[in-house]
Formats: sequence, structure tokens, C-alpha cells
Amino acid sequence: MKIKFISLASGSSGNCYYLGTDTYGILIDAGISIRTIKKRLSEFGIPMESIYAVFITHDHADHIKAVGHLGEKLHIPIYATQMVHRGINHSYCVTERLSSSVRYLEKETPMTLKDFQIESFEVPHDATDNVGYCIEIDGKVFSFLTDLGEITPTAARYIDKANYLILEANYDKEMLRNGVYPPYLKERIMSRIGHMSNEDTANFLSEHFNDRLRYVWLCHLSKDNNHPELAYKTVEMKLKSKGIIVGKDLQVVTLKRNTPSEMYVLE
Repeated sequence: MKIKFISLASGSSGNCYYLGTDTYGILIDAGISIRTIKKRLSEFGIPMESIYAVFITHDHADHIKAVGHLGEKLHIPIYATQMVHRGINHSYCVTERLSSSVRYLEKETPMTLKDFQIESFEVPHDATDNVGYCIEIDGKVFSFLTDLGEITPTAARYIDKANYLILEANYDKEMLRNGVYPPYLKERIMSRIGHMSNEDTANFLSEHFNDRLRYVWLCHLSKDNNHPELAYKTVEMKLKSKGIIVGKDLQVVTLKRNTPSEMYVLE
């Protein structure tokens, strides 16, 4: 079975990822406009009718912008925890309140959607409620951790299962410290319920690498406090210091904030 992965957008302006087969797929988060989602999927030859479900990580605006239209206009089931659904329906950015499209998830309780085995799990972030997703399809395991302040033992357990990992590398510590953000915002970003730095992500990957891991996509890069090349180099050099060679032992890719990635076809 061919498995297709695309990042439609990844960053504080909006997040949306596609995971699918030749005939159907799902979205993880929907934080860009419905028009943009349709356009970008169409460019890859993916019709909206083939989207079977949307899975939401948390209720911040850059992850839920299009859920109302997807759920109530296009009748696509929207999966999230009960607390995240409550947050969605109280969010200023959701114009269509969810009702018929609501589907509840329990953390660490696996569910099946056609060929997908999907499990949500707790991650630390400052939204109403927060999850990552571990998705197995045709023997391939994808773990999505897009907004988190630190990697907890629970998060680490799901990362360890992954062949394909989408993991946050939000900011460079020096860029953030020396940047223009006000002190309260810097503290929030660097807190245990904020975001992962390049260094945090690099250190974790270098210390917990295993032979199952084939791809790491670095996601949710800050516009003001990071650069794709810097995030990539920080991870690459830390892995190299442990004898792990990017391009040989695994692939590392930085995802773009406002434009789609290529389509990754994984067999």
C-alpha cells in the first residue's frame, strides 16, 4: 500500500497535514482557510470527497480555522477530545459551530478508521487540552507532535514507536532571547507548556534514536525566532555528534510555514 504524507502548512499562521492512501485520507489539524485546503489538495490530485475525517490536536486558532466548514458544510467528522471540542465551539475563529460532525476521542484509546489505527495521547501545551497522534497504517507508524513545551515520558513512548515522526522545532534559543518579543511571551514560549526549541528537539532525537525511525519532519517553525536552515543544522550536527548520519541513517526535513511540502509517497 502506498502511503502519502503532505504538510499543507506548518507554523503559527496555520497548520494542516494530510495522510492518506491512493483512495482516501485524513487531515491532522485544519488551521488554514478552507479555500487554501481545497486548493492545495487539488494541486496534488486529492479531492475533498476523499477526506474521511479531521483529527484536531488542540483548540488554538492556527489549528482549527477551517473545522466549522469541514465539519458542518462538508459533513466530515471532526475528531478531538471532549475538552478540545468545547474549546473549538468557544473559539472566536470558528464561524460554524460544530454539532453533527462532532466525534469524541479518549486519550490512549485506539480507534480504527478503515486502514488507519489512530491513538491520541497527552502533550504539554497551554491550550484547553492537547494531544499528539500516533497513526499506524499498513505497518507504518506516524507520530505527530506539533505543539509541546517538553517531551514527557508519555510523548517519548509514542515517539519511540514511530517510523515517521512529525516533531516541533519552534525556535532557536538565542534568537528568541535576543528578539523583540515581550518578556511574558518569551517566558511562555520557553515554558514547559510552550514550545520546543531546535536544541531541545535535537538533544532528544540524538539521545533516543532507534533504527525504526526513517524520517523526521521538523514542524511549526517560528517566523521570527527560527530559520529552516538553522533548525536543520542544529538537528543534523547533534545527531552527527552521536554517530547518526542524516541522509544515511534517517532523513530530516524542515516543513515550510505557508507553502506545502512535496508529497512523500512511502511504500
